[in-house]
Amino acid sequence: MIPGKKVTASSSFQTQSLPLLHMISKIAPRTPISFIDTGYHFPETLLFVEKIQKLLQLDIVKINSEIPKINQLNTKGLLLYSTDPDSCCHINKVLPQKFFLKDYDVWVSGIRRDQTTNRRSFMPIEETTDGVLRVHPMLDWNLQMINDYIDCHELPRHPMDQNSCLSIGCMPCTNLKNTQLEHGRDQRWEGQTKTECGLHLGELKK
Repeated sequence: MIPGKKVTASSSFQTQSLPLLHMISKIAPRTPISFIDTGYHFPETLLFVEKIQKLLQLDIVKINSEIPKINQLNTKGLLLYSTDPDSCCHINKVLPQKFFLKDYDVWVSGIRRDQTTNRRSFMPIEETTDGVLRVHPMLDWNLQMINDYIDCHELPRHPMDQNSCLSIGCMPCTNLKNTQLEHGRDQRWEGQTKTECGLHLGELKK
């Protein structure tokens, strides 16, 4: 994809991930694509990963935390997602991805400006403090463009996507009851100000 550089991409394998995954399958199908298996995904998401891998013939690399769940408890013996979701995300998503990126020069991510306030300030290409170039080819896309691309190329949708805009994360932190929210990501971390897992926060050179 970029001569002389080791390139990887990442994906959460939601419906909105499909355009970028489809483009990679056509342009650079050997690009390793990391999928962070937190241990908390819906079974439907894991099956969707397998389905897309077969459909698009992608090189998907599943990564996960080296810290076992038994060591992810608070002082009361509760798993961190119930009391400290930021720490849970850091252990199960941020650290595994950070370790994985040590072997790469370029990280392609499908984030968009219209997803969160934090992402509005992102540039098409950013450099992390670790020296990895982040490339955001979907940055200026919106949900309508995503849906039009999926329909045009007859791509499948996540089996739990009921209204083309659900944001389906880990089971404990995804509210499936209310699908009439303004933003799909409002279904994550209900009742909290948290809108990011941490993968796209900080550690950028400014």
